[in-house]
Amino acid sequence: MSSPTASPTVEYVLTVVCEDRPGIVHAVTGAIVEVGGNITESRQFESGATQRFYMRLQLATSASPAEIAAALAPVVERFGIEHRLDEVARPVRTLILGSTAKHCVNDLLFQIDAGHLPIEVPLILANHPTLEPLATFYGVPFEHLPTKGEGAKAAFEDRVREAVVEHDVELVVLARYMQILTPELCEEFEGRCINIHHSFLPGFKGANPYRQAHARGVKQIGATAHFVTSDLDEGPIIEQDVIRVDHTRSPQELMAIGQDAEVRTLRQAVTWFSQSRVLLDGTRTVIFR
Repeated sequence: MSSPTASPTVEYVLTVVCEDRPGIVHAVTGAIVEVGGNITESRQFESGATQRFYMRLQLATSASPAEIAAALAPVVERFGIEHRLDEVARPVRTLILGSTAKHCVNDLLFQIDAGHLPIEVPLILANHPTLEPLATFYGVPFEHLPTKGEGAKAAFEDRVREAVVEHDVELVVLARYMQILTPELCEEFEGRCINIHHSFLPGFKGANPYRQAHARGVKQIGATAHFVTSDLDEGPIIEQDVIRVDHTRSPQELMAIGQDAEVRTLRQAVTWFSQSRVLLDGTRTVIFR
């Protein structure tokens, strides 16, 4: 007789958030040992500002998610834990919103195609048709829905809601989508909608911010990636980048440098989110790099 085939070992990521109390790490890791789990990565943080405890573990085990959940259940109840268990490197289903700028969308799609970014994009939704050839090149479905005109913006946001349900979307990325989301939509997607913008805000608003920056002789430019909230461009920050410049740079060169910063910053924020490395701590984030 042949012996039963052993269950394959799978690597999971577990995130834990709760009120800070003694014994949490011991209890959580004990539950993992109970299911034969081997912890391959562990990070933790206690926030003095909010008295909250944050932990991220990667574990390898042949136990099923249901068996892991059953082992964790008493610990979850004892400490009032909010937790999430997922397979490491599972592609996160991501809806991209865009307008006319190509650089951020192009980079995300290239990184996915190259196997460097663990997300999958079932749809790109834009308020201009500019990005359609780019989406076609990468084989990603594309929809264009204008936001100008009476009721157009509401219709666009309704389509966003439909797409999220239709495609089981876990993350929405505003890849230079140049429209302000309504407070209602911001609230619906709290903690799972990422935006990117240049570092000049709130100083240089509107059109041609890099020309405005050049006229003022700025000495550094960069980008900020953050969660979207109803407070415009003031959501919890995930990642920032900055580059020093000087008077020799033309407005066109400043734009190229700035767009490169936007690309890198957004890519990093999306990567960390997809790896369950970003946890909300009130109005700021905990990043387990």
